[in-house]
Amino acid sequence: MKKILTLANLPKSIQKHKKRRGRGYGSGKSKTAGRGTKGQLVRGKMPMSFEGGQLSIVRRLPFLRGKSKNKSLKSKPTTLPLFKLQYLKAGSSVTLSQLQKDGIIDPNVLSVKVVSKGDYNQKLTVFLPCSQGAKARIIKAGGSVLADHE
Repeated sequence: MKKILTLANLPKSIQKHKKRRGRGYGSGKSKTAGRGTKGQLVRGKMPMSFEGGQLSIVRRLPFLRGKSKNKSLKSKPTTLPLFKLQYLKAGSSVTLSQLQKDGIIDPNVLSVKVVSKGDYNQKLTVFLPCSQGAKARIIKAGGSVLADHE
């Protein structure tokens, strides 16, 4: 049997409603709407940076000058030492997605550069930018480097 909806058995409201300012006397925030009585702050618009006549923080700080201001937002590539490529199967190709899949580099890494560090004697085809030393050692081991840029 269904309950009849009456004022006595209305469902309880969990959320407390936010008071809206300046919406009449019944709203609980009427007349001055929390702004106080007279003055500039009540009457007009004030810039957010206004600090009561004191020189604002934006004007107090120095201008950005020099080389660091115009730096690119592009991050530097993560360096990958050559000895980490030893774990890959001989004859396989090395790409960024392959390294991420094999867990050699973090999945969030966007660019990689292979550098000559550690032991290496694996025959691989590398599709990544390499340092000159790393490129020479890969070719010497019988592999190839097919990345156009360094």
